[in-house]
Amino acid sequence: MSFFKKLFGGASPAAETPAKTLEYKGYTIQPRPFQEGGQYQTCGIISKEIDGSVKEHKLIRADRFPSLDDATETTIRKARQVIDEQGDRIFG
Repeated sequence: MSFFKKLFGGASPAAETPAKTLEYKGYTIQPRPFQEGGQYQTCGIISKEIDGSVKEHKLIRADRFPSLDDATETTIRKARQVIDEQGDRIFG
């Protein structure tokens, strides 16, 4: 990370490492909350293999939490909701 990102509060690389990866209805959810302004923001990647190609959708929400665990759990919950509501349309 550059000096300016450290100085002005850029995302922490440790927070960008997925805490856990899980499967849900054929999709892979990778929570990737990042630190922003002293809190963790809801963020993750939803992926699925379709016709031999892996498709990805980056999920990012404005929700922020004081703990990484809370942000991770919210990311998982929101990713499941998106999958249930939109299915493969998220890749379109």
